[in-house]
Amino acid sequence: MRSALHLLLVAIILFGGAWPVTKAALANASPMWFALGRAGLAAIVTAILLALLGRLHLPRRRDWPSVLSLGALQLGLFFVLAHAAVAMVQAGRTAIISAVVTYWLIPLSVLVLGEKVPLYRWAAAGLGLAGVAVLAGPWAVDWTDLNQLLGHLMLVLAALFWTLAIITTRRFPPQSSIFELLPWCFGLATLLILPFALVLEPDGGIHGPSWPYMLYIGLIVAPIGTWCVIEVGRRLPGAVASVAFLLVPAFGVTVSTLWLHEPMGWDMLTGGTLIVASVVLAARE
Repeated sequence: MRSALHLLLVAIILFGGAWPVTKAALANASPMWFALGRAGLAAIVTAILLALLGRLHLPRRRDWPSVLSLGALQLGLFFVLAHAAVAMVQAGRTAIISAVVTYWLIPLSVLVLGEKVPLYRWAAAGLGLAGVAVLAGPWAVDWTDLNQLLGHLMLVLAALFWTLAIITTRRFPPQSSIFELLPWCFGLATLLILPFALVLEPDGGIHGPSWPYMLYIGLIVAPIGTWCVIEVGRRLPGAVASVAFLLVPAFGVTVSTLWLHEPMGWDMLTGGTLIVASVVLAARE
């Protein structure tokens, strides 16, 4: 479990800070084209790295469930929904809701994988969700605004796709390492995102000031962060992983507050405390 926790720490830092960076980038880029660039750059850099290491190969037969689920669900559809939503809602709120796999992962781990979840981990999940509810501050959202409503629904659906990918990789473990499958996963995601970009944003693109953000997200956050998140989801029990992932939005809210000057009040402090407490409780042996 210790190695998985180290990977979790890297994922928290990279993905927690990714949404504020993306929000800043969208001032000079359209969401679908930014998502396309993110996936495409990650596919290229991981393929080059594996080729240099002599480990680049086609997916094997047992690899395909993971390639299809990770490429289409966790990367492709997740990127489409989350990048569209970040243009509608605050970056901190995007980081919170898109990373909340708790309300999907625990029940699906029980129903599909047959995991037995101790009572204290159910309590930890409830504590974490309470923290998320406080962080998200639904009372501060104008739910009559169609963009706000649609953006939040897309984020919840994005979290479901992420969860389904985790369940698939655990139910059908790949023969190759996840690292060796990343170029194919990101390549599939790129092909999936492309028609959304062409149809929804025919005049869109990524313009000058956004390229430093694009390079950071595409070359560092996407390949390294995604690998860490996938491995954490595979190595930790569903209840522990789902609660631990809540640290990602907590960090994202902090970055959004400090960098984008999104407001921080009692809700941020209380929600963050509840999430940290839930992770400590869930990680008990």
